[in-house]
Amino acid sequence: MQVRQLNTNDRVRWDDFVTGCPEATFFHRAGWKEIIERALGHRGYFLYAEHNGEIQGVLPLGHVNSRLFGNALTSLPFCVYGGIAATNETARSALDKEAQRLAAELKVDYLELRNLQPQHSDWPAKDLYVTFRKEIDADPEQTMLAIPRKQRAMVRKGIKNDLCGEIDEGIDRFYDAYARSVHYLGTPVNSRKYYKMLKQVFDRDCEVLTITKDGRTVSSVMSFYFRDEVLPYYGGGTSEARGLAANDFMYWELMRRAGERGVKVFDFGRSKKGTGSYSFKEHWGFEPQPLYYEHCLMGIKEMPDINPLNPKYQLFIRLWKAMPFALTKIIGPQLAKDLG
Repeated sequence: MQVRQLNTNDRVRWDDFVTGCPEATFFHRAGWKEIIERALGHRGYFLYAEHNGEIQGVLPLGHVNSRLFGNALTSLPFCVYGGIAATNETARSALDKEAQRLAAELKVDYLELRNLQPQHSDWPAKDLYVTFRKEIDADPEQTMLAIPRKQRAMVRKGIKNDLCGEIDEGIDRFYDAYARSVHYLGTPVNSRKYYKMLKQVFDRDCEVLTITKDGRTVSSVMSFYFRDEVLPYYGGGTSEARGLAANDFMYWELMRRAGERGVKVFDFGRSKKGTGSYSFKEHWGFEPQPLYYEHCLMGIKEMPDINPLNPKYQLFIRLWKAMPFALTKIIGPQLAKDLG
C-alpha cells in the first residue's frame, strides 16, 4: 500500500473512486483542491492510498494557517464532511498515519477530521454540529405531505405569494442575496471569486436556484449534486424574504425539482445545536444526526473553539452587523477565507 499526493493526471481516477466508495461524499471530490488553492489561497494536500495501481482510499486535506484563527490541517476546511474514505482498513491506516506525519511536518496546532462516523475514540471531538438528511419522493405531492403541517403551511404561503424559481447560469443574483443574509447574521462572506469558481469547477453538479417576486430577487441557494443526493449548501435571502416565506418556498422548490429529476436524498447540511438553523431544519421533519469532528492535538493542549457561539466573538458579530453592507463585501473575504 502506497500513499501519494493527488496531481492533475490522477483527478479522473480519484473522482471515479469517490463516486463508487460508499464512505465518500461530495466534499471528497478532487475539485476541492483547486477551490482551496486558487479561490482561497491555502495549500491542499489530497492523499490517496493505492495498491497495484488501484486507489483504495482518499483523504483530502487543507492547510489553513491564520494569525486570527490558528494553524490547522483539516479534512476538509470550508466543507461539512471529510475524513478518510476507504474500502479497507489497510488503506485507512496508511492514510491516517500519513496525515499525522504531515501535520507534524507542517507544525500545525491540530489535525481535524470531519467524519460522519467516529474513527478515533481517543481523540478530542466536538459535540457541536449535527447534519440533517432525509429521503424525498419523485412525486411532489408525497414530498409535500411528508413535511410537518406548520412548515407545510409556510411553503404554501410562499406559493400563494406568486414566487418564481429560476435556475441561474451565473452567481450574481445568488451572491447579492447570500451576502446580505450572512451580513444580517454577523458573518463575513467569501469572495465572489470563490462562488464563481465553485460553479466553474463542479459545473452541472453545482446549481443556483434563485427565487423572485415580480422580477426582484428575494432569495437564492447554491446546491451540490452527488450520486442520488442534493445538498443545498449556501442559501439566503433579502430583507423581503421572511415576509414572503421565500426561504421556505426556495427549499421546497429545490426538493420538488430534485425529486423530479430522480434525486432520492435531501441533505440539509450541518447546523450547530441550539441555533435557529437547527430549529428550522427540524420544522421540516428532519432528524438531527451527529457529526464527529475529531482532533489530533499537536501544538496546543485544548481543542479550538472557533465558532460564532463562543462569547469572545459576540462583540465582533455585533460590530459586523452594524457595518455598512458594501464595506462587508470588501473586508469580508479577507476574514472568511481563513474561517475553514
